[in-house]
Amino acid sequence: MTDDQREPALTVGAEDAELGAYLGERLDAYNLEATGTTPDDLGELSVKAVDAEGALVGGLTASTWGGLLSVDMLWVREDSRHDGWGSRLLRAAETEARRRGCDRACVSSYTFQAPAFYERHGYVEKGRVPGVPGGAEDVYLYKEQL
Repeated sequence: MTDDQREPALTVGAEDAELGAYLGERLDAYNLEATGTTPDDLGELSVKAVDAEGALVGGLTASTWGGLLSVDMLWVREDSRHDGWGSRLLRAAETEARRRGCDRACVSSYTFQAPAFYERHGYVEKGRVPGVPGGAEDVYLYKEQL
């Protein structure tokens, strides 16, 4: 076997930002072609709340594509968790998603996090994946109408 006929090398390691960006670009291109959508249909979305000193109270990251809002992360600092900030962040993201043409949303939340929070906001559990440390599960929720 010559050098140019060698098997590709397999490596395993920690996060590889360059690989992640490369795979993201390739998968986006494949997904867009397969669904007949365009890069203009893809969008990142973030919402944040800061206090008077400029410190982060909470934030939300998400993406929009093909009419679907996908919430990635929502966090509120501990001293503000019962002041309605999570609801405000989620409502703001849903409002922006509707502006972008989205009509539905999805999110996953561990059982020790906030599935009940999302259910109070109209999300319905669609499935669970067991095996999270501590006996927890990953709960998948969907909101049919924003």
